[in-house]
Amino acid sequence: MPLLLGVASETLAGERRLPVVPDVLKKYQSLGVVLQMQQGAGRPAHYGDDAFAGVSWSADAASVYSGADLVLCVQPPPAESLAAMKPGSVLVGMLQPWADAERVKLLQQKQITAFALELLPRISRAQSMDVLSSQAAVAGYECALIAADHSPKFFPMLTYAAGTIRPAKVLVIGAGVAGLQAIATARRIGAQVEAYDVRPETREQIESLGARFVDTGVAAAGTGGYARELTDEEKARQAERLGKAVAQCDALITTAAIPGKRAPRIITADMVARMKPGAVVVDMAAETGGNVEGTIAGEKTWIGEVLVIGPTHIPSRMPVHASEMLAKNLYNFISPFIKDGTLALDWEDEVMAGSCLTHAGEVRHAGVKAALGL
Repeated sequence: MPLLLGVASETLAGERRLPVVPDVLKKYQSLGVVLQMQQGAGRPAHYGDDAFAGVSWSADAASVYSGADLVLCVQPPPAESLAAMKPGSVLVGMLQPWADAERVKLLQQKQITAFALELLPRISRAQSMDVLSSQAAVAGYECALIAADHSPKFFPMLTYAAGTIRPAKVLVIGAGVAGLQAIATARRIGAQVEAYDVRPETREQIESLGARFVDTGVAAAGTGGYARELTDEEKARQAERLGKAVAQCDALITTAAIPGKRAPRIITADMVARMKPGAVVVDMAAETGGNVEGTIAGEKTWIGEVLVIGPTHIPSRMPVHASEMLAKNLYNFISPFIKDGTLALDWEDEVMAGSCLTHAGEVRHAGVKAALGL
């Protein structure tokens, strides 16, 4: 029997992405894989059922989960869907491994082999599979557009018959993939951009995009490309020097995140209070607690005369390209282990072993196991 790949509709409100798109489906089919898909699953991402040629269709999610050998997902499936999966079947997607101990226990009990792509080792070979980076690029782009849309000022310099309008000043906090994309997008629109990151190695990247690096004198390079948490003394020094840059900007975009932890609080209420009337704040980290004091996830909040926006499900605002990027990441991860239409997992492979959450009734990832107390 050929490998049966299952894709069901995403159930999380606001999630519009898809783990397989038509072009990537053809690649799976060339490997001898058969796709079973829930009817209408692609509609939130603007893909009709007729776009998926050669697919076996199911009317409900339960039949997809119960029949599939391999399930691809964007968000973690609900408990009833996981309970329907066959023992020994494989689940691949963004599983939020640190978020829910009960979900991990259920994966154990059902003997499901689960790969959480948030756990991918940060090595060169895994870059084409890196869902965090691809989706962060979408989020950074979108946050720059949200800031421009809500700003009471033009982003670019504008010359008109009566004179010249100066470009808006944009400050981006965090220069990971999302931050760099926000910088690049704001620059393309024509804004004057400054950026800050606690990792000193990002200075060259920021300046290469035409932005000015804000130097606070605080460096906090961590492991795996992420920043470490700051000490109280470092936080105070950062706040003092960063506060001056925040007070001068017209739009502030914050993108700082630490995987598996609450987002670091970088912008205080006092900093927001000192911003210009009409200034806009876009807090990309709203879903994990926010970088800005006063951010409410999913809401637009006026704090004095400053508009603080806490967008959620940001990549889903651009579901066509976000789905295309995500689907390619998932394919690049799993396809090397599909041989003659069957799945042959290689536990000697560093990428596969490093991203495994559960297998054969065990929690395989030591960091998740310790964090959840399992």
